[in-house]
Amino acid sequence: MSRLPGPDSTHPAQLAAWRSTDAVLRGDKAAWLDNFADDAVLEDPIGKSFLDPEGLGHRGKEAIAAFWDRNIAAGRPVFQLQHSITVGDECCNVGTLMTQFENGAISKLFGVFIYRVNEAGKVISLRTYWELGDMEMVPPFAERIGAGS
Repeated sequence: MSRLPGPDSTHPAQLAAWRSTDAVLRGDKAAWLDNFADDAVLEDPIGKSFLDPEGLGHRGKEAIAAFWDRNIAAGRPVFQLQHSITVGDECCNVGTLMTQFENGAISKLFGVFIYRVNEAGKVISLRTYWELGDMEMVPPFAERIGAGS
């Protein structure tokens, strides 16, 4: 097991993964997009899903920017990584993604996040493994304690 990605990561894919996560946490769309190569592919999740009905991935920065607008901008995502493994020009991060939405609801899912970078350290492929059926939804706090109690 490698160290978890951080600003001092020496592996290029781990550093790119950290930059990606950091930009998401800060809500910095421009920094997140700048971390991708122009011809990058984002598969989140891999295969056909409600986020990608054709299962072809989001290809190029314009499609990746639209993915941000539809999915990332809608909430406050937080990653909790448990493991990171590096090999070649890739890193595989294993952990939980929690997103709090404007209404206070929280989604929680366990996943595997694989980053592949080019020679310049830009992400050329981000592939995520997670299943919608495994997503846990936590209602807004007021609903959990009973509104008006």
